[in-house]
Amino acid sequence: MADTYDVVVIGGGAVGENAAGYAREHGLSVALIERELVGGECSYWACMPSKALLRPGEVLAEARRVPAAEPAVTGTVDADAAFKTRDAFASHWDDKHQVAWVENMGADLIRGVGRIAGDRRVAVETPEGSQRTLEARRAVVLATGSLAAMPPIDGLADAAAWDNRDITTTSTAPRRLVILGGGAVGVEMAQAFRRLGSDEVTIIEMADRLLPAEEPFVGAQLQEALEAEGIVVHVGAQATAVHRDDDGTVTMTVDTGHEVVGDELLVATGRRPVTSELGLETVDLDPDARLEVDDALRVVGVDGGWLYAVGDVNGRALLTHQGKYQARIVGDVIGGRDIEAWADHRAVPRVVFTDPQIAAVGRTEQDARDAGIAVTVLSHDLAATAAGALHGKDTAGTAQLVIDTPRRTIVGATFTGPNAAELLHAATVAIVGGVTIDQLWHAVPAFPTLSEVWLRLLESERQT
Repeated sequence: MADTYDVVVIGGGAVGENAAGYAREHGLSVALIERELVGGECSYWACMPSKALLRPGEVLAEARRVPAAEPAVTGTVDADAAFKTRDAFASHWDDKHQVAWVENMGADLIRGVGRIAGDRRVAVETPEGSQRTLEARRAVVLATGSLAAMPPIDGLADAAAWDNRDITTTSTAPRRLVILGGGAVGVEMAQAFRRLGSDEVTIIEMADRLLPAEEPFVGAQLQEALEAEGIVVHVGAQATAVHRDDDGTVTMTVDTGHEVVGDELLVATGRRPVTSELGLETVDLDPDARLEVDDALRVVGVDGGWLYAVGDVNGRALLTHQGKYQARIVGDVIGGRDIEAWADHRAVPRVVFTDPQIAAVGRTEQDARDAGIAVTVLSHDLAATAAGALHGKDTAGTAQLVIDTPRRTIVGATFTGPNAAELLHAATVAIVGGVTIDQLWHAVPAFPTLSEVWLRLLESERQT
């Protein structure tokens, strides 16, 4: 006999929890299946622990930029204290509070591995090895997330390389850290561990710049900042082989002809969706292919429209906040509302919490041009504002808007510099709301705040 629910959610991370919660708001019965910790990757191995590791170094660097505060900074980051703080932000890898939240919302939490077992059916293997079958009256929601992808490099599989989980849970800073990948995880952990005490940190990035998906100036500014801290950055370099010696030393051979030696190797080259063991073949889907979803987040190719996929597993936007957005959409769609996810196509906000911070939303200039949009690009030095100057010496940063010239609306924005992330939501609102440049003249920024850069950008538009 199958246990029957209105909605069965496979995956109890932040995205799955939200899908379950919004379905419950519509009065639907929900089963939430989780194989590890309720709360998922973001809570225990990604967003929260990584930002806890970054914060101490950020505070010290901020103080050192202010002449009157700099003399008070006489030491370095207390790494042991930082790791203990990280443990607290990761709830010491105990999910009891998340479990209580699920129970309070009225969903049934089922521990185990969930797999689709045919039309509207899910088989669960419990930790004790027993089997349980669930049936969904309305929907099954896949929210199984993603895992670190390991590239096919000779020797990598035997080199005991770290992934994001290893580096965010370690309690020691390796003396020599090699990082493969110059994306968000790679650059954040490079700076965090350099400031936590690693003597040598090296980044290897195969693209021609760090954060290659962002505006070109972003990678250039970030590389300059990292190198100023003693981090070695190799761009346009591809690893060809990895070897770990008996003494633990890791050696990476790069196609530029040199070798990089370290005590630990972090592989941060991307993510892969967790789909291979989901039983997709029972509903005639290829378990190794990317899940395609429509804008209601229904999986394409499944008769009856009962299967949904949200978050990293669908590959639309691998960011926790976007996954939660999709989860809200799905909860409402299953509950009977006619709604679609369209922000994924044009207003995805993203932040890299390095120093300088990198914040962007919507299209880059090149993305917009590739989409056939006639654009005007506005740019201003963030340090050339009163607030930027008050942040201290050597403050650097850039604000850039990509404007749809005929419509006079913003389609993309990028900010670098101190607290750049706090400038981002205004740009997101402007893009989502289709706010015109002319309307923005009436949005008066307070003085002296970093938001004054919006006025400076508008002034530069008048001069073009």
